Amino acid sequence: MKVIRDYLTINDFASVIFNNEAITLDDLLVNRVEKSFNFLKSFSANKVIYGVNTGFGPMAQYRIQPEDQLQLQYNLIRSHSSGTGNPLSPIHVKAAILARLNTLALGKSGVNMTVISLMKELINRNITPLIFAHGGVGASGDLVQLAHLALILIGEGEVFYKGERRSTQEVFKMEGLQPIDVKIREGLALMNGTSVMTGIGIVNALLTDKLVDFSLQASCMINEIVQAYDDHLSQELNNTKLHNGQQVVAQKMRNHLTDSKLTRNRQEHLYSGENTEEIFKEKVQEYYSIRCVPQILGPIYDTVLSVKDILEKEINSVNDNPVIDVETEQVYHGGNFHGDYVSLEMDKLKLVVTKISMLAERQLNYLLNSKINEILPPFVNLGKLGFNFGMQGVQFTATSTTAENQALSTSMYIHSIPNNNDNQDIVSMGTNAAVMCSNVIENTFEVLAIELITIIQAIDALNYQDKLSSSSKKLYEEIRNIVPVFAEDMVMYPYVNKVKEFLKK
Repeated sequence: MKVIRDYLTINDFASVIFNNEAITLDDLLVNRVEKSFNFLKSFSANKVIYGVNTGFGPMAQYRIQPEDQLQLQYNLIRSHSSGTGNPLSPIHVKAAILARLNTLALGKSGVNMTVISLMKELINRNITPLIFAHGGVGASGDLVQLAHLALILIGEGEVFYKGERRSTQEVFKMEGLQPIDVKIREGLALMNGTSVMTGIGIVNALLTDKLVDFSLQASCMINEIVQAYDDHLSQELNNTKLHNGQQVVAQKMRNHLTDSKLTRNRQEHLYSGENTEEIFKEKVQEYYSIRCVPQILGPIYDTVLSVKDILEKEINSVNDNPVIDVETEQVYHGGNFHGDYVSLEMDKLKLVVTKISMLAERQLNYLLNSKINEILPPFVNLGKLGFNFGMQGVQFTATSTTAENQALSTSMYIHSIPNNNDNQDIVSMGTNAAVMCSNVIENTFEVLAIELITIIQAIDALNYQDKLSSSSKKLYEEIRNIVPVFAEDMVMYPYVNKVKEFLKK
């Protein structure tokens, strides 16, 4: 049981989102939220406070009379439940709910406890609000996506429950849940924030960790397949570059290959003084996709660390407007809902994940092109050349998917389009950035799955199974449990999808 109190780490977040750990609310949190709500209730009397007794956005110049103020909140939620496109995945929605719960629980939004308590129940009971991918511009927060969350909290809209799409009212009745009791500004407080883009962003960052790890392992296995010299991974070489990521990746690769019988020592082969030929039969240096992995994955490793740091700050920040401060007994108007921090990080993450897919695609091409590698049959075909096709068909999928990643890597952070009668005259597009990054990550798992199937076929083609490092042997056996050795042509998509799911889990 994860106790929500005052600060959520990325690891805390992961345990709830990926491991389905239930959450409970600490008494300190409850007291903080109630104190904020009670302060706003008394403070807001006879004062002009945005979203309490005014309209929204460019309509803020219109006073809302006391008898209409609660209806205003319902009007906001219903009118902005206008998303389109594909529904967000359950894991993304759960992440968004937890992110919103955590920021509202900081006691700076003036909401009442029924809001936070019901969000807790959605998480613990795996009730997934229907939230669409399209709609948010990421400036006044994830307005449209969060409106769909708020719609469920007032007992309307639809949810996914036990694998079925059903009405919220029906599911609440089955689970014995009551809609929130809307007070003062619950509609605006639920919608005015970066929680959807941030929740998706954290899922993206955690999945990217897996991509980096498997890309590193695949690179090690290719180094073994080609019997590469090991000095490009040496501490002496990589520590002359002062970047942490490069040094870490090189160290991880050295650790992975420590007991390999395939990688070679340059001194024993090329520094012996016995090489007399005019044209060297063996490569003096490998292609960049094999030799420069620490320099390629290093900046990716560093970027993921930076992204996670920003996202952890964001889920523990107040991203609402206005901000209620009990200590100073004031309400401050500003723009903490603006998603530029998250948008920029999602663009960065999207770029480096695309580079992972590009590295995998180039390594795959190296293995498939017998004229380049000079040790494997064309397309790592273990059958009859000309009659069977080996990995020829799936290369098209890897190439086209990598190309799609390159196209998707166009920045959303700089694609601001003014809207909302120019009230929102510069926006973050952070929600789009997070969703597009998610798509790039899914694509990259597919490319890596194809590459790893090719790698294990190559290992069998060369009978290197017993010469692999213990780390490579472990991954080889795990994938072989999914994909049998094949020489005859077979339908590949089920195996690619199974390996993809193995990598993600």
